[in-house]
Amino acid sequence: MEIKADSLYSQLQALASEANGGIGQSQPLVTNPSSQNFGDMLKEALDTVNSMGWESRDAQRAFEMGDPNLSMADVMITKEKAGIAFEATVQVRNKVLEAYKTIMNMPV
Repeated sequence: MEIKADSLYSQLQALASEANGGIGQSQPLVTNPSSQNFGDMLKEALDTVNSMGWESRDAQRAFEMGDPNLSMADVMITKEKAGIAFEATVQVRNKVLEAYKTIMNMPV
């Protein structure tokens, strides 16, 4: 299985847009990827995944406390979106570690 960085990045942006859909105007993670360094782009992506996790936890807690504005379906969708984003992040991490190990094992 081959993961393309551009397609993965666009999928992460789409997940972030969907997650922010009910909250207000969704903004892309990066307006021009070439104008930022990789570290900044990675930090923004991780912050987005982290905020999705916190939103999921807050929605669960609000539902448990009896918030009439939240349905079980809304809570489950929020939780699944956060789970998918986290799983995608773990897969990216695994690919980066695999690439690092391959590069480190190359003879010079």
